[in-house]
Amino acid sequence: MITGVDNARAANAGSSMPLSKSQSDELRESFLLLLTTQLQNQDPMNPLENSEMTSQIAQINMVSGIEQLNQTLLAITGQIDTNRALQASALIGKGVLVPGNKVMLEQGEEGDLFTTPFGIELARPAENVAVTIRGADGAVISQFNTGPVDAGVSSFQWDGLTNEGDPAASGAYTFSLEAIDADDEAVASEALNYASVVGVTPQDANGQVSLDLGAVYGQVGLDAVRQIL
Repeated sequence: MITGVDNARAANAGSSMPLSKSQSDELRESFLLLLTTQLQNQDPMNPLENSEMTSQIAQINMVSGIEQLNQTLLAITGQIDTNRALQASALIGKGVLVPGNKVMLEQGEEGDLFTTPFGIELARPAENVAVTIRGADGAVISQFNTGPVDAGVSSFQWDGLTNEGDPAASGAYTFSLEAIDADDEAVASEALNYASVVGVTPQDANGQVSLDLGAVYGQVGLDAVRQIL
């Protein structure tokens, strides 16, 4: 009996998984049976010390307490996951800035140019951010400067024109950003592109809430969103 209890305790000590209800009940019953057996068979001239009995009762209570704590934590975790899924569902149909370097351009019927916004996340303020737009073949289409940009997340818009002032063709482009401070030192940054949230996956393969950004951008985690536009 003692060996069985010790084995159960050792197995659980080396595992991060909580005891199942059946395992917990079995272990608690084993403790009680062990304590009862000790009391029934103790030496009358050398009875079980109160401290020993208290220690074993405390172990029994600890098993019950751990089981209840595990159930409470599971319930809290489930509630957090539900809340995250509800928060994510509110983003459906909205535009977000997420890590990436794509910008889309579309020409309207009357020649109007529509481009998706893009952004940057800066570790500290920059004196200027140089923007370079490239076509699918890597050729430079447009270059311009944004001027001073604060630390954190900022968004920009390309006018859709080439360096020669002509309208660029409809399609997908990429952009790169170079941020510098007043001393012409590089500022750590991350490029952000625009995407529209079309759906939400409550739990992906890693058990996390993910956003569906369509065929072009795929799925990203909720923590990838830097700004909601």
